[in-house]
Amino acid sequence: MIKKSCEMKDNLIEHMRGGEGTVMRKDILDADDMAKHSRLFSLFTLKKGCSIGEHEHNNETEYYYIVSGKGTVKEKDGLKEVLPGDIVITGDGASHSIMNESDEDLVFVAVIILD
Repeated sequence: MIKKSCEMKDNLIEHMRGGEGTVMRKDILDADDMAKHSRLFSLFTLKKGCSIGEHEHNNETEYYYIVSGKGTVKEKDGLKEVLPGDIVITGDGASHSIMNESDEDLVFVAVIILD
C-alpha cells in the first residue's frame, strides 16, 4: 500500500491538551490504516509560542522524533531542549509536554504504540 501525502488529513487543534496556540497535525495514518497496537502516527508542527500541554501515557508509549526546529520538553525531572534527530520516549504512566519558543517551526513525528 502507498498512501499519498494529498490523502493525509490535516488538522488544526486549538490549545491541544491545554497547551498554547494552534497545533498543526497531519495524520500520516488514520485509525483504519494502523496496526491494532498503534493509536497515532502523525506529523506535528508547532509555530513560535505554541505547545502541547502536559499529559500522561498509561498503557501506551509515545515517541516524538524531532525533524526540524528546536523545542523544550517538560518531563518529571525538568525541562530539556530537543533538536533535530532527537527522540522523546514517554510511557509507563509518565507525563510530558512540548513547546516551541524559537522563531523556527518545530516539526516532529509522533507515534503512539499500545502496551
